[in-house]
Amino acid sequence: MKRTLIAAGIAAMLSANANADVVGVYIGGQVWDNEVEGVFGESGFQTDFNLEDEQQGSFFIAVEHPLPLIPNMRISKTTLDTQGMTTLTSEFEFGGETFTQDTNVDAVFDVSYMDYTLYYELFDNDLLSFDFGITARDLDGDINVTASGDTPLTGKQSISGFIPMLYVASSVGLPFTGLSVYAEGNFLSIDDHTLFDYQAGLSYELIDNLAVDLNLTLGYRAMELELDDLDDIYSDLKFSGIYAGAVMHF
Repeated sequence: MKRTLIAAGIAAMLSANANADVVGVYIGGQVWDNEVEGVFGESGFQTDFNLEDEQQGSFFIAVEHPLPLIPNMRISKTTLDTQGMTTLTSEFEFGGETFTQDTNVDAVFDVSYMDYTLYYELFDNDLLSFDFGITARDLDGDINVTASGDTPLTGKQSISGFIPMLYVASSVGLPFTGLSVYAEGNFLSIDDHTLFDYQAGLSYELIDNLAVDLNLTLGYRAMELELDDLDDIYSDLKFSGIYAGAVMHF
């Protein structure tokens, strides 16, 4: 919550001091209906907990300006909250606890991340736009694994850390339709960490006037989280599915 308030405060200060003729402010959000597959755990003990499909929320605010050499700024937040259960086929260690084979366990995956992105616009017009930059991804959350029974046992691991990523985004307008095709993503593959967060879809210009633009978006998004010893967490998870959202431009 504190990170969200800080991010909103920074963006508000930037937009409050901006001249509307030269600075653009973008605010957007989406509802992401995703499926989850994969495993997580500690070293040598990754398990598939049959994590449930969920609807996740995501929002962003971006400030763009015409000043040369100074990058534009974008701040976004995405939740990755889900839960699942399984019967262990082998011994499992997590959060300082040992769960024996044939135990029924529940998992709660309560993780979110803030992206702080600095980027440049290589092209920016109605027909074609292309952005590139770097993102500092602030991953934060808790993962709980609980064994049911007469003596409940819970192992808990917190995950937190900044991860640098490459950011790219592009849009191609379809003349006389109000539609555009776009894609954007953050990418990292370093050492044994591999993260991909990408989306592609259609945007429809619903409102276009001097005061505000409003676009509706629909597309597909996927996020892969392959971690090797980030706060003792090892994972190979993929969240993917369709989303719908809206973007306002002031």
